[in-house]
Order: sequence, then C-alpha cells, then structure tokens
Amino acid sequence: MDHETSDADEWSLALAGDPSAFSRIFLRHQDRVFRHSFRLVPSAADADDAVALVFFEVWRRRTSIRFVEGSMLPWLLLTATNVARNLRRSAARYRQMLDGLPLEQHELDPTRSSDDDAATNALRRLSLNDQRVITLCVLEDYSEADAADALGAPKGTVKSRLSRAKRRLAASLHESHQVHQLQIGELS
Repeated sequence: MDHETSDADEWSLALAGDPSAFSRIFLRHQDRVFRHSFRLVPSAADADDAVALVFFEVWRRRTSIRFVEGSMLPWLLLTATNVARNLRRSAARYRQMLDGLPLEQHELDPTRSSDDDAATNALRRLSLNDQRVITLCVLEDYSEADAADALGAPKGTVKSRLSRAKRRLAASLHESHQVHQLQIGELS
C-alpha cells in the first residue's frame, strides 16, 4: 500500500480506542466508496447516504472485517454494493407507494427519470454476486486471487463467476443497444 500504515494496522488502533485511526481509514477510502456507490445508485445524495451506511456497517461489524493484503477497501466496496442494492430496493418500494396515491396528491418524483448510461444500468441489473465480482475484478482491477480473498471464495469460483458475469453484462448491453435502436427507428 502507498500509506505509511495499512488499514489492518489502523483498524487495530481503532479497536483499541484510537478514534483518529478510524478517521484516517474513512478519509483514505471515502472517495473510492463514493465513486463506486455512485455507479450503483441514481443520485449523488444516495451515494453520500451509501458512504455513511458503509462506514456505519464497518463499525457495526468491526470484528468480522476482511482485509486483503492489509487493505479494507475490497470489503468496503462489497459492502457498498450491498448497501446500494438496499437503497435502490427501498427507493423502489417508496416509488411504488407513491404511485398508489392519487395523482393530485403528489408530483412525479424527479429522480425517476435517469440519464444513466447503458453500462451503469446493465451493471445494476446484474445479480448481487455478479455485481460483486465485476466490481472487484473489472471496475477496481483487483486480481482474481485478491477478489477471492475478499469474497471468501475459492479462486476458481471467482474466475468462473467473473467469466459468466462478463457474458451477462455484455448480453445486457447488447440487448439495451438493440432496444435503443428500435426506439430510434420508431421515431424516424
């Protein structure tokens, strides 16, 4: 790592009662966790919420954090993926509840229209396991061995999951492209 102390060392200090150690870990990783979360949720405000929830989970699950080569980042990214998924589900339930109200009682939610790119939407449609392996190996460029450590899975399992996840992502992108082409054709 390019830091003087590893996350594992800082974490030991934090668990021993040094609040500045937790702060150093937060400051070290908050931007990466935000960027990853922002890929998975509809707005920057939701990504900020995800970051807060991720670091809340860090403290709540402080005795079960997994480190990869002294870094907490893979665990943080996996947790961010789970948090983002929960935020999206919660937002969907909220929108469904709003959709059930008479129209004159509420305005349409401006966050419902999204100009996200096709790749982001395709990533969001993948299963949780596919999102996790794509996040670590493709988006964050971790090796399959490091991803396996972070996921607590054998390297061969990660390799096969990654292969299948890439195929599913490519198929989803291809399908989105075809739908987009059809829509353009209908407009002409």
